[in-house]
Amino acid sequence: MTVRLFVILSAFLTISCQSEQAAMPSGTAITNVTVIDAVNNVRESQTVIFDGDQIVSIEPSGTENSALTSIDGSGKFLIPGLWDFHVHLSYEDAFGDSMPALFLSYGVTSVRDTGGLLRKVLPIVEKMRAPGAIAPRVYYAGPLLDGNYVVYDGNGRPEIGVQNATPEAARAMIADLKAQGVSFVKIYEMVSPAVFEALVSAANEHNLPMDSHVPLSLRASIAGPSVDSMEHLRNIEMDCAANAPELHETRLQLLRNPDGLSGGDLRASLHSLQRNAAIANYDEARCDQTITSLTGTIQVPTLQLSASGVLPPYERDGWETAFSKLPDAVKADWQESMERRKSNDTPPDSTFFDWSLFLIDRMHSRGVPFAAGTDSPLGLSVPGFSLHNELELLVRAGLSPIEALYSATVRPAEFFSLQDEVGTIDVGKKADLVLLDANPLDDIANTRRIAAVVTQGRYLDSTALAELLRQSQ
Repeated sequence: MTVRLFVILSAFLTISCQSEQAAMPSGTAITNVTVIDAVNNVRESQTVIFDGDQIVSIEPSGTENSALTSIDGSGKFLIPGLWDFHVHLSYEDAFGDSMPALFLSYGVTSVRDTGGLLRKVLPIVEKMRAPGAIAPRVYYAGPLLDGNYVVYDGNGRPEIGVQNATPEAARAMIADLKAQGVSFVKIYEMVSPAVFEALVSAANEHNLPMDSHVPLSLRASIAGPSVDSMEHLRNIEMDCAANAPELHETRLQLLRNPDGLSGGDLRASLHSLQRNAAIANYDEARCDQTITSLTGTIQVPTLQLSASGVLPPYERDGWETAFSKLPDAVKADWQESMERRKSNDTPPDSTFFDWSLFLIDRMHSRGVPFAAGTDSPLGLSVPGFSLHNELELLVRAGLSPIEALYSATVRPAEFFSLQDEVGTIDVGKKADLVLLDANPLDDIANTRRIAAVVTQGRYLDSTALAELLRQSQ
């Protein structure tokens, strides 16, 4: 064989092998499905192909494809994987390893852990991120960064907060958290103005996104613009009151803690003293100024938590199924809690919940961004199940169904600057998807009607999800 003939034959064989490899079936196609996301809106009769953890093709149905597996999506609706933007993975030890499977069973493919000691959070994160693990994507803050007094200090409450008594200690804390790989930081309610400023400055230096409660020593219009997201809508009511300066001065006096209260009791006493009083003294013009100051800060209302007294989770559709998925130890504990609640004859105070609905509507109309989070598992919030309650309440507060979807898909991605990777159904994006049996734009409650979940490129139908949950308990 001449050298020339050998070269030609080798080239021919190389091209043939490449062509054969290109033609090899690969990936999974969901065919003839209606694709819905909060950026591209509605695309009917589509075939979506994902291969590994990536969406590789979106074409009109009927287009020829070479996918290895085909799923018939006729009559179904494909949305991006959902986020729960406020969870506590280490809050209740009784959950064991079941929380990731619970989240996935409800289409939650990403979670943001907003507070836990790293010695407890990191082992959970490592398991969720381990090669081959079937779990939501996870982002974590480490402990609640509190002030001289710590609310969640382990005395009567789980220990998930740490002290930052001085600006120097605060800066050192941020540096340590950065070194330990946190995704963002969480500032809590008992920090002083000086410590708050130090935490914000250090987080900016280390390029860490910031989540925060409104510190009791500050007003929402001052603290809010300095951080990237705020939780629960708490303490905004004071900045919306006609007598806001007087309320704030009273609060500063009480924060000196002349009675030597614990951090948890001091915080609770201030909320009890001032929250409803501030709401009763609402001033529209002052509140609109406060709202304007927050148009660049994501709000995470956790409505389903503030509604827990008025609309108990155990009275919501789907509760029995959700409760049945919990580990036995959690069921026993929660059953006692439910019985105590049911035996309490005191009518629930709906003031803050009603205020929250009102405030969201005003904020939304003025362009304040929202993200969907639940504080699960606090307040009998079943992981995953509670996210759908939150979406329904956001719609009740004034968001449209597509805006509610935005709050649980695109907005969380924006917080982490991940919008080029997740949040919508586009070629090149990560393969986190939820296949629904009904249109969520007709009724946001249809996000509950889950036929299958795709998490990091793994297709899990209802049988696979049930088996995953069984194995986790």
